[in-house]
Amino acid sequence: MWLSKFLDLEGDIKDLRSKIKENIFSNITKTKLTPLEFTILESIFNSKEISGYDLILNLNKHFAGTWEAQSGTIYPILSKLKKNGFLNFKSVKSPIGPLKKLYFLTQAGDSILKVKVNKNFSDQLKFLENFIIELSSIYIHSFPEETREDKIIEVQNSFRKLSEKVIKSIPSTFDFKTLCPECKAELDRKGATFCPYCGVSLFSAGKKQAI
Repeated sequence: MWLSKFLDLEGDIKDLRSKIKENIFSNITKTKLTPLEFTILESIFNSKEISGYDLILNLNKHFAGTWEAQSGTIYPILSKLKKNGFLNFKSVKSPIGPLKKLYFLTQAGDSILKVKVNKNFSDQLKFLENFIIELSSIYIHSFPEETREDKIIEVQNSFRKLSEKVIKSIPSTFDFKTLCPECKAELDRKGATFCPYCGVSLFSAGKKQAI
């Protein structure tokens, strides 16, 4: 739920460049992203690799009927994000039909996304809390006064179920995590090449640790 007109990445990129010695940000040619562009990066990150068709399905599930993603909108954005260095794609053979493109984040795109979400996570949760309270209040008051008490119970039960579903959807354990040898942070993605928190390289032999 990114409501800014643009998400400014300039400060984040500058901080990352100062921490990470590898020149992985040389292809980043844009320092601002629209909320939709950022949401697309999030969806690709969580899928690791995804076709344009499946991405559109994911986005429509994400927006839950409030907005409809269409190929004429999404594919030009994917091309622009690739051109600007945030993602790339590979062509793979489909079981049926022609080759298909699978999109994935570049190392730079992956790093920028993590830093931006990390910095704004608490604020986004607070926004969701405020939005839910305000929406619920309007919903309840849209009914006759004599039925509002029942509606309050209905809304409370709905969000109790929603909360339980969200908690269950968040993995509580991981089979494998990378432990940063420098700052000891737990990294939640396999195949990490450097620590997004302190910038130390994880390529050196013996530095990856299962926990």
